[in-house]
Amino acid sequence: MVFTKEQTSDLHEQRFAYLEVEDKDNVLYITLNRPKQRNALNEVIARELAYALAYAKHFNHIWAVVIAANGPTFCAGADLKTFMGEKDTNSGSSIPEEKGKIILGDLFNNLHKPCIAKVAKPVYAGGFLILAGCTHVYAAKEDATFGLSEVKRGLWPFQVMASLLKVMPARKALDWCIQGKVLDAKDAYKTGLVTEVVDADKLDEAVAELVKSICKNSPTAIRLGLKAYQDMQEVDDADLHKFLYKRLMEAVGTKDAMAGMNAFRKKERPIWTGE
Repeated sequence: MVFTKEQTSDLHEQRFAYLEVEDKDNVLYITLNRPKQRNALNEVIARELAYALAYAKHFNHIWAVVIAANGPTFCAGADLKTFMGEKDTNSGSSIPEEKGKIILGDLFNNLHKPCIAKVAKPVYAGGFLILAGCTHVYAAKEDATFGLSEVKRGLWPFQVMASLLKVMPARKALDWCIQGKVLDAKDAYKTGLVTEVVDADKLDEAVAELVKSICKNSPTAIRLGLKAYQDMQEVDDADLHKFLYKRLMEAVGTKDAMAGMNAFRKKERPIWTGE
């Protein structure tokens, strides 16, 4: 994470130019709010997104993250003005300058919290870096479409390709990059990019039910499990079970594990602390 716990501790006093952020009932709700620019990603919105995700990472009272968007487009990808060197100096954002470069494809790597993209409208290009970084993508059947058309403009979706290959079979991802097609929600579900397809008027309800289901379970177990999933990609097969056994023993020693096992014995519902 490019922002520290200390830097994000005053999130509620910050002024966001292009995000709406709500911390409620152990969930951080992030809404892309640059509708006139179709939520295109410039340096300011990227910084704000990195800041909000760092807050979710650092504070254990956040058990899940939901990312949605205002306007007719979920995300149009990178703002071309940023590519041309134009700076957004009058946004009014109070988020501090980051140390180091923000790489959108890496923003979710160390989050280790369930992250749900609620997609009601079209997604293009760099917007897939958000979707591929989430653990769940819920899409509206009627209006959510997924366009990867860089090749039609003489470009290749290099970073998007890398992110898609983490959640999709290689042949499907490469075919999509090569043909530059626009997929509807059902086709995106078939590729593995989308987790669930629901009617547009049921999208809010479906995401709320998913959040409710997630928050019934130990946030500590989920956090440690997602971290292990990320870390195990760098572990040799011969050492994998030894590595995961060590992580299991770490989980057994947590307050949440003790609460869960005690509640199981007493046939009660556990009270999670996130510790």
